[in-house]
Amino acid sequence: MGKPNGGLYYPSNPSLASSPVDPQTPPLTPSSESSHPPPTWLGSISSALSRSPTADAALAAASNYWMNTTTTPSTSTTSSFPLDEKSASARERSRSPSRADAPGGLPAPATAAGGGAKAGFWDSQAYWLGLYFFFNLGLTLYNKGVLVKFPFPYTLTGLHALSGSCGCYIALVRGHFIPARLTSKENLVLVAFSVLYTINIAVSNISLQLVTVPVHQVVRSLTPLFTIFISVFFLRSRFSAKKLMSLVPVMAGVGLATYGDYYFTLWGLTLTLIGTFLAALKTIVTNQIQTGHGNRLKLHPLDLLMRMCPLAFVQCVAYAYWTGELDRVRTFGATQMTRGRALSLAVNGCIAFGLNVVSFTANKKTSALTMTVAANVKQVLTIVLAVVIFDLLITPLNALGIAVTLFGGAWYARTEYKEKQSAAKRRRLDSRPQ
Repeated sequence: MGKPNGGLYYPSNPSLASSPVDPQTPPLTPSSESSHPPPTWLGSISSALSRSPTADAALAAASNYWMNTTTTPSTSTTSSFPLDEKSASARERSRSPSRADAPGGLPAPATAAGGGAKAGFWDSQAYWLGLYFFFNLGLTLYNKGVLVKFPFPYTLTGLHALSGSCGCYIALVRGHFIPARLTSKENLVLVAFSVLYTINIAVSNISLQLVTVPVHQVVRSLTPLFTIFISVFFLRSRFSAKKLMSLVPVMAGVGLATYGDYYFTLWGLTLTLIGTFLAALKTIVTNQIQTGHGNRLKLHPLDLLMRMCPLAFVQCVAYAYWTGELDRVRTFGATQMTRGRALSLAVNGCIAFGLNVVSFTANKKTSALTMTVAANVKQVLTIVLAVVIFDLLITPLNALGIAVTLFGGAWYARTEYKEKQSAAKRRRLDSRPQ
């Protein structure tokens, strides 16, 4: 089906390409503070009261005066674009992601539950996972039509990476994020990360030629197991027994939903297992880079995407050249390319950019394991849509597998929600004075 986890989109099955792929901000570097004359608080407040005799006006005037006369630690940036007022505002927001802008320029009050700013629905996990499903399913179905008329998966992947680069630079110019200044070692980490993506797509495509699609999907449905293995043995993570049990129907359901012609070679099965391991590793690394666990890297999703897309584009073009696909693309462009097909490719690239942003953000707001479970649920939802839209015929066993997977996904989501509620309750109790 393609890459079922959070990250850059790479189509791997021309007949039904799928996406992987599911924010924090650049690290701060303290800067020297400028000296300013003592603020004339009484004058500012008196002036505000003379215009509007309310306490809110006085408080807003004092706050605005302080914001305009105080230098705060600045975020290091590598941007070559001048920062206007909108960009400066974006930098202030990115430096304090847990604060919501409140009237008067003051931080929003903390909630009793978590101690941070109250996150609304638009910033919730449910919202971003919903967007992940929407963009993922939309791009999967759109790719099915595009690849029929433009049968060049590596070139299409390169187009997606190019679209991601253009979208990120537009967002940068408009001040939606500030890129972090990374060390040479951290840049090497990102280069290695991009190589992981390229190897992942290459292994997946090679294995698809050696096993049938049902075998490929069943093995890829085991990605949550590989994610748990990596998290436990390398990151020392812990998972409850209830959460582990909820994964059983998620994985077994995909096997039943995709049951069909099972054929594979030993080498093909080995490559498919390696690809599944790499997919799990990719999802975990994506989460680690954005959340900054154990290292300095703590990148905004657009910042990470902006750094990854050019590298992915170069690697995809190189791979297309090595496989001879680029020569076929030149011939196709000279003889069969039309305005309609060019427009459909442009729209496809825009949707892929949206999916990359959404999947990176969803990965950051949830977890690597949650994204792999969401990917399995997405697989069966793709089958459901194929039945509705393309009149795909399925057996009763396939239908049972769809139901089992959806049940497992709901069970996992309920377990995850209850565990987070319990953790929040423990934090509230621990924070109370003794």
